[in-house]
Amino acid sequence: MRGRFTGYWLMLPAALWLGLFFVIPFYSLLATSLYDPEGSVLTGYEVTYHIQNFGHALQEYWQPLVRSLWYAGLATAICLVLGYVLAYAIAFKAGRFRHIMLILVIAPFFTSFLVRTLSWKLILADDGFVVNTLQFLHLLGEDGRLLATPVAVIAGLVYNFLPFMVLPLYASLEKMDHRLIEAASDLYASPARGFAKVTLPLSMPGVVAGTLLTFIPAAGDYINAELLGSPNQRMVGNVIQNLFTTTGDYATAGALSVILMAIIVAMVMVYIRKAGTEELV
Repeated sequence: MRGRFTGYWLMLPAALWLGLFFVIPFYSLLATSLYDPEGSVLTGYEVTYHIQNFGHALQEYWQPLVRSLWYAGLATAICLVLGYVLAYAIAFKAGRFRHIMLILVIAPFFTSFLVRTLSWKLILADDGFVVNTLQFLHLLGEDGRLLATPVAVIAGLVYNFLPFMVLPLYASLEKMDHRLIEAASDLYASPARGFAKVTLPLSMPGVVAGTLLTFIPAAGDYINAELLGSPNQRMVGNVIQNLFTTTGDYATAGALSVILMAIIVAMVMVYIRKAGTEELV
């Protein structure tokens, strides 16, 4: 009898954790999105199931929402290219330096996210080495700048979330059977064809996991846009943060948060099905 319930007892801590830190906060957020928009921090809010909050949020803030998805998608694509090359080099070419390279990949996590982003503000400063070099090479005008542009925001996203792409890719590539790659070569497949037919398909679980771990937090990020961008690069995270903490418009902030969550969940489900890795869900 005891054995029948062993699995349920083992699941209990995880279920309590999810209930306490996911279900309850999500219910609170959903209730917030249905607040009476006439309420305020001073007078209090009441749940009136005002679904018009969602339409108002989309009408007013669709541009930052689209911009966030675009920035996150572009940053994820760049991370995928850079991360795949790096993960491939670590898994197949690093040899005895493999562990050192892995440590270098995760080393940024030992520094605050905020400090890392502020460092990019110094790197991309108007009088910094990068801008001066680009101006010297005539790749940037004399009055050109990188800060307060989409380039700076996307660069910050790529830098901060690149390790989330590299580690899953490395895990998939490292456990790959090298004999399969050798077999492709023995069957007269070129290196490019062998990669396309053997290496890439076998590493798809890492590709899917890495892109999800990169895209989801990047879409909701607001630190990079706040420190490296301008109001013209404002992302949806900046809008939500401002609505909650400055203007006190909890109803619109909650509705916008739910909309962002729904869009990301829908995109993830479609992406996983198109990638043929439904078992990851």
